[in-house]
Amino acid sequence: MNLLLAEDDAILADALTVQLRRSGFEVEHAPNGAVAEYLLLKSPFDIAILDLGLPMVDGLTVLKKLRAARRNLPVLILTALDSLDDRVSGLNAGADDYLTKPFDFPELKARLHALLRRGRPLTAGQELGNLNFDRNARRASVHGESLELSPREWLLLDLLLLERDRVVTKEQIVTAWAQDRGENGGGNSVEVYIHRLRRKLEGTGLQIRTVRGLGYLLEAEAGGGLHTPT
Repeated sequence: MNLLLAEDDAILADALTVQLRRSGFEVEHAPNGAVAEYLLLKSPFDIAILDLGLPMVDGLTVLKKLRAARRNLPVLILTALDSLDDRVSGLNAGADDYLTKPFDFPELKARLHALLRRGRPLTAGQELGNLNFDRNARRASVHGESLELSPREWLLLDLLLLERDRVVTKEQIVTAWAQDRGENGGGNSVEVYIHRLRRKLEGTGLQIRTVRGLGYLLEAEAGGGLHTPT
Protein backbone atom coordinates (compact mmCIF):
# COMPACT_ATOMS: atom_id res chain seq x y z
CA MET A 1 0.00 0.00 0.00
CA ASN A 2 1.77 3.12 -1.24
CA LEU A 3 0.98 6.21 0.82
CA LEU A 4 1.89 9.85 0.35
CA LEU A 5 2.34 11.79 3.58
CA ALA A 6 2.18 15.55 2.98
CA GLU A 7 3.24 17.10 6.29
CA ASP A 8 5.58 20.04 6.97
CA ASP A 9 6.19 19.27 10.65
CA ALA A 10 9.40 17.22 10.40
CA ILE A 11 9.08 15.63 13.86
CA LEU A 12 5.49 14.54 13.29
CA ALA A 13 6.30 13.36 9.76
CA ASP A 14 9.20 11.21 10.99
CA ALA A 15 7.09 9.66 13.77
CA LEU A 16 4.18 8.97 11.42
CA THR A 17 6.46 7.50 8.77
CA VAL A 18 7.87 4.99 11.28
CA GLN A 19 4.41 3.98 12.55
CA LEU A 20 2.89 3.72 9.09
CA ARG A 21 5.75 1.58 7.80
CA ARG A 22 5.37 -0.73 10.79
CA SER A 23 1.70 -1.02 9.80
CA GLY A 24 2.55 -2.19 6.29
CA PHE A 25 2.51 1.05 4.29
CA GLU A 26 5.18 2.18 1.85
CA VAL A 27 5.51 5.87 2.73
CA GLU A 28 6.79 8.77 0.67
CA HIS A 29 7.04 12.13 2.44
CA ALA A 30 6.29 15.51 0.90
CA PRO A 31 7.48 18.40 3.14
CA ASN A 32 5.53 21.09 1.27
CA GLY A 33 2.58 21.56 -1.06
CA ALA A 34 4.65 21.92 -4.22
CA VAL A 35 6.29 18.52 -3.73
CA ALA A 36 2.97 16.97 -2.73
CA GLU A 37 1.27 18.29 -5.86
CA TYR A 38 4.05 17.00 -8.11
CA LEU A 39 4.11 13.53 -6.54
CA LEU A 40 0.33 13.14 -6.48
CA LEU A 41 0.02 13.98 -10.16
CA LYS A 42 3.07 12.02 -11.34
CA SER A 43 3.31 8.92 -9.10
CA PRO A 44 0.86 6.09 -8.34
CA PHE A 45 -0.34 6.03 -4.74
CA ASP A 46 -3.04 3.99 -3.03
CA ILE A 47 -3.90 6.70 -0.51
CA ALA A 48 -2.71 10.11 0.75
CA ILE A 49 -2.57 11.98 4.05
CA LEU A 50 -2.70 15.72 3.44
CA ASP A 51 -2.07 18.58 5.85
CA LEU A 52 -3.90 21.80 4.97
CA GLY A 53 -1.26 24.19 6.34
CA LEU A 54 1.50 23.24 3.92
CA PRO A 55 4.14 25.83 2.85
CA MET A 56 4.54 26.99 -0.78
CA VAL A 57 1.18 25.55 -1.87
CA ASP A 58 -1.55 25.02 0.74
CA GLY A 59 -3.17 21.61 1.11
CA LEU A 60 -6.60 22.73 -0.07
CA THR A 61 -5.12 23.95 -3.37
CA VAL A 62 -3.23 20.67 -3.78
CA LEU A 63 -6.45 18.74 -3.21
CA LYS A 64 -8.43 20.83 -5.69
CA LYS A 65 -5.77 20.33 -8.38
CA LEU A 66 -5.76 16.60 -7.69
CA ARG A 67 -9.53 16.38 -8.13
CA ALA A 68 -9.43 18.63 -11.21
CA ALA A 69 -7.15 16.03 -12.76
CA ARG A 70 -9.95 13.50 -12.05
CA ARG A 71 -7.79 11.40 -9.76
CA ASN A 72 -9.93 9.20 -7.49
CA LEU A 73 -7.18 8.70 -4.94
CA PRO A 74 -8.52 8.41 -1.35
CA VAL A 75 -7.37 11.46 0.60
CA LEU A 76 -7.47 11.92 4.36
CA ILE A 77 -6.94 15.47 5.61
CA LEU A 78 -4.87 15.60 8.80
CA THR A 79 -4.75 19.13 10.17
CA ALA A 80 -4.89 21.37 13.22
CA LEU A 81 -7.68 23.38 11.55
CA ASP A 82 -10.76 22.12 13.35
CA SER A 83 -13.51 24.68 12.73
CA LEU A 84 -16.72 23.67 11.00
CA ASP A 85 -15.89 25.91 8.03
CA ASP A 86 -12.47 24.24 7.66
CA ARG A 87 -14.00 20.75 7.71
CA VAL A 88 -16.70 21.69 5.23
CA SER A 89 -14.17 23.34 2.91
CA GLY A 90 -11.92 20.29 2.99
CA LEU A 91 -14.71 17.83 2.29
CA ASN A 92 -16.20 20.02 -0.43
CA ALA A 93 -12.79 20.25 -2.09
CA GLY A 94 -12.74 16.48 -2.43
CA ALA A 95 -11.35 15.01 0.79
CA ASP A 96 -12.66 11.56 1.70
CA ASP A 97 -12.10 11.97 5.43
CA TYR A 98 -11.01 14.67 7.88
CA LEU A 99 -9.06 14.13 11.11
CA THR A 100 -7.87 16.92 13.38
CA LYS A 101 -4.69 17.16 15.44
CA PRO A 102 -3.96 16.01 18.08
CA PHE A 103 -5.03 12.46 17.18
CA ASP A 104 -4.42 8.86 18.19
CA PHE A 105 -2.53 6.73 15.68
CA PRO A 106 -4.90 3.70 15.98
CA GLU A 107 -7.77 5.92 14.83
CA LEU A 108 -5.73 7.27 11.91
CA LYS A 109 -4.79 3.74 10.89
CA ALA A 110 -8.41 2.53 11.13
CA ARG A 111 -9.60 5.45 9.00
CA LEU A 112 -6.95 4.71 6.36
CA HIS A 113 -7.98 1.07 6.14
CA ALA A 114 -11.64 2.08 5.93
CA LEU A 115 -10.88 4.40 3.00
CA LEU A 116 -8.86 1.70 1.26
CA ARG A 117 -11.69 -0.83 1.64
CA ARG A 118 -14.20 1.71 0.37
CA GLY A 119 -12.09 2.43 -2.69
CA ARG A 120 -11.54 -1.18 -3.74
CA PRO A 121 -13.81 -2.41 -6.53
CA LEU A 122 -16.36 -4.88 -5.22
CA THR A 123 -18.00 -7.61 -7.20
CA ALA A 124 -21.55 -8.82 -6.69
CA GLY A 125 -20.40 -12.44 -6.56
CA GLN A 126 -17.12 -14.12 -5.78
CA GLU A 127 -16.01 -17.72 -5.75
CA LEU A 128 -13.09 -18.91 -3.69
CA GLY A 129 -12.50 -22.64 -3.50
CA ASN A 130 -15.95 -24.17 -3.15
CA LEU A 131 -17.40 -21.05 -1.51
CA ASN A 132 -19.77 -18.77 -3.40
CA PHE A 133 -20.06 -15.36 -1.75
CA ASP A 134 -22.66 -12.84 -2.90
CA ARG A 135 -22.12 -9.53 -1.13
CA ASN A 136 -25.15 -7.76 -2.59
CA ALA A 137 -27.56 -10.55 -1.70
CA ARG A 138 -25.74 -11.11 1.63
CA ARG A 139 -25.62 -14.83 0.91
CA ALA A 140 -22.88 -17.46 1.05
CA SER A 141 -23.09 -21.07 -0.07
CA VAL A 142 -20.94 -24.17 -0.47
CA HIS A 143 -21.76 -26.52 -3.34
CA GLY A 144 -25.16 -24.84 -3.54
CA GLU A 145 -25.88 -25.37 0.16
CA SER A 146 -26.48 -22.18 2.16
CA LEU A 147 -23.79 -21.36 4.70
CA GLU A 148 -25.40 -20.18 7.93
CA LEU A 149 -23.45 -17.25 9.33
CA SER A 150 -24.12 -14.98 12.30
CA PRO A 151 -23.88 -11.20 11.66
CA ARG A 152 -20.34 -11.10 13.06
CA GLU A 153 -19.27 -14.19 11.13
CA TRP A 154 -20.60 -12.58 7.95
CA LEU A 155 -18.72 -9.34 8.59
CA LEU A 156 -15.57 -11.30 9.42
CA LEU A 157 -15.74 -13.35 6.22
CA ASP A 158 -16.54 -10.23 4.18
CA LEU A 159 -13.50 -8.45 5.61
CA LEU A 160 -11.21 -11.43 4.99
CA LEU A 161 -12.37 -11.53 1.37
CA LEU A 162 -11.99 -7.77 0.89
CA GLU A 163 -8.46 -7.92 2.29
CA ARG A 164 -7.74 -11.28 0.68
CA ASP A 165 -4.22 -10.30 -0.33
CA ARG A 166 -3.37 -8.76 3.03
CA VAL A 167 -3.20 -9.80 6.67
CA VAL A 168 -6.29 -8.68 8.63
CA THR A 169 -5.51 -7.42 12.13
CA LYS A 170 -7.69 -7.77 15.21
CA GLU A 171 -8.08 -4.01 15.17
CA GLN A 172 -9.57 -4.13 11.65
CA ILE A 173 -11.98 -6.87 12.70
CA VAL A 174 -13.18 -4.90 15.73
CA THR A 175 -13.61 -1.80 13.55
CA ALA A 176 -15.71 -3.79 11.06
CA TRP A 177 -17.82 -5.13 13.91
CA ALA A 178 -18.51 -1.61 15.20
CA GLN A 179 -21.41 -1.40 12.73
CA ASP A 180 -23.00 -4.52 14.27
CA ARG A 181 -24.75 -3.85 17.57
CA GLY A 182 -26.60 -7.14 17.60
CA GLU A 183 -23.87 -9.06 19.40
CA ASN A 184 -21.47 -8.34 22.22
CA GLY A 185 -18.29 -10.27 22.92
CA GLY A 186 -15.55 -10.36 25.51
CA GLY A 187 -11.85 -9.80 25.07
CA ASN A 188 -11.38 -13.17 23.33
CA SER A 189 -14.31 -12.71 20.93
CA VAL A 190 -12.09 -12.35 17.85
CA GLU A 191 -10.45 -15.72 18.49
CA VAL A 192 -13.85 -17.29 19.20
CA TYR A 193 -15.34 -16.09 15.90
CA ILE A 194 -12.22 -17.05 13.95
CA HIS A 195 -12.55 -20.56 15.39
CA ARG A 196 -16.25 -20.74 14.49
CA LEU A 197 -15.66 -19.50 10.96
CA ARG A 198 -12.80 -21.94 10.45
CA ARG A 199 -15.13 -24.83 11.30
CA LYS A 200 -17.81 -23.58 8.92
CA LEU A 201 -15.28 -23.25 6.09
CA GLU A 202 -14.14 -26.87 6.41
CA GLY A 203 -14.47 -28.61 3.08
CA THR A 204 -14.57 -25.37 1.10
CA GLY A 205 -10.92 -25.50 0.07
CA LEU A 206 -10.26 -22.43 2.22
CA GLN A 207 -8.28 -21.89 5.37
CA ILE A 208 -7.84 -18.99 7.77
CA ARG A 209 -4.17 -18.82 8.64
CA THR A 210 -3.00 -17.14 11.83
CA VAL A 211 -0.02 -14.87 11.17
CA ARG A 212 1.55 -14.73 14.60
CA GLY A 213 1.75 -11.24 16.04
CA LEU A 214 -0.07 -9.69 13.06
CA GLY A 215 -3.52 -11.17 12.42
CA TYR A 216 -5.30 -13.52 10.03
CA LEU A 217 -5.13 -14.36 6.34
CA LEU A 218 -7.78 -16.12 4.24
CA GLU A 219 -6.10 -18.50 1.80
CA ALA A 220 -7.22 -20.97 -0.84
CA GLU A 221 -5.75 -24.43 -0.38
CA ALA A 222 -3.79 -26.00 -3.21
CA GLY A 223 -5.89 -25.95 -6.36
CA GLY A 224 -8.21 -23.19 -5.12
CA GLY A 225 -8.60 -19.78 -6.70
CA LEU A 226 -10.61 -16.59 -6.59
CA HIS A 227 -12.61 -15.38 -9.54
CA THR A 228 -15.70 -13.41 -10.39
CA PRO A 229 -18.49 -15.44 -11.99
CA THR A 230 -19.30 -14.45 -15.55
